[in-house]
Amino acid sequence: MARTIGSNGARTAEAIRQAGVKLIYKHGYEAMSLRQLAAEVGLQSGSLYKYFDNKQTLLFDIVRDHMEDLLGKAEADLAGIEDPLARLRVFCAFHLRYHMTRLAHVFIANMEIRSLDEAHRAVVVGLRRRYEGLLEGILRQGAAQGVFEVREPKVATYAIISMLTGICMWYLPGGRLSQDEIVDTYTALVIGGVTGGAPLQPLAAPTELPVHEKPTRRPASVPKAART
Repeated sequence: MARTIGSNGARTAEAIRQAGVKLIYKHGYEAMSLRQLAAEVGLQSGSLYKYFDNKQTLLFDIVRDHMEDLLGKAEADLAGIEDPLARLRVFCAFHLRYHMTRLAHVFIANMEIRSLDEAHRAVVVGLRRRYEGLLEGILRQGAAQGVFEVREPKVATYAIISMLTGICMWYLPGGRLSQDEIVDTYTALVIGGVTGGAPLQPLAAPTELPVHEKPTRRPASVPKAART
């Protein structure tokens, strides 16, 4: 865990986290050294231990904070919205905008989960399941009301999140399409995929599927420069 420190120390700890994001995104967790990290923030290597016990706790701090921020902001955006179609639109827009503006954090959270030890990974997987549960709940609600034609909500959840997160594989600011246009395009695909005129069958009991870790190689199309 990150150590408890004063205000000046908190600023230094945040600088270390941001440098860690930059270096892990650029080089990968295993290749990043504490010497590189210390040089990035202008510290002696030994001084890092005032803020983080080791490299593993730094990675956990980065990934956990990302997942808690993602979950908390999604819950806040969805608060007070009851209609499942409206909730799905809000979820899609939130997920896309969040991922378009935090590409480096998203990459680390998805690709470096394999580098966390068992206890830390369990915490992150728990947060991930809670986030997936938001979308699964929306799909189940819509299916129960006859708004969505979704017979396997858990599978649909994984498919939709995978598609939305794929924005990270190609998006760069300043492209031909604005963020609003990209959100509209993706959201239309999601809505079109879960709505239909055929009568719905009753939902089966939830089926637990294994949590699969994300791909372990950076796609060639993703620039290596740190982004956000």
